[in-house]
Amino acid sequence: MSVARRPAVASHRGAQFAIAPGSVPECLQEPAALLRVRRAEQGFAAIAALFILVVLAALGAFMVSVSSSQQITSAQDIQGSRAYWAARAGVEWALGSLSVAPAACPTPPVPFVVEGFTLVVSCARSAFDEGGATRLIYAISSRATLGGSPGAIAYVERSVSASVEF
Repeated sequence: MSVARRPAVASHRGAQFAIAPGSVPECLQEPAALLRVRRAEQGFAAIAALFILVVLAALGAFMVSVSSSQQITSAQDIQGSRAYWAARAGVEWALGSLSVAPAACPTPPVPFVVEGFTLVVSCARSAFDEGGATRLIYAISSRATLGGSPGAIAYVERSVSASVEF
């Protein structure tokens, strides 16, 4: 024995429409089918929330990493500038010593430290004859270092050179 189904009726803004059998999804026709669909979807929100939480935690860790590397880079830039000025101070010291007694290269004090930077100042003297007059040329170089050995994260080194003729 078959039971005849009557066509479903839907309404929208006061108008009623007949819906042919079979065109309405099963989950809307029977409440038990709707419960089966809801049970199959249970736990999906928890999985999505967990995924979003993991993505946001990874993004936060990346931002902290970038921030700390920028801070280290900025500190190294400042130390590099300080090393340059310390090396320049070494050249200025040598030039000042030469202007007092230009006969020989000046001997720097040991250890030669300026603002925590260790300086190595070197001088090379050369003489040449120019039209019967002897000219002296001094090549001065100064190297400022701080932070241990090359390759260390805090290592900074700058060099400055100058030449002067007397």
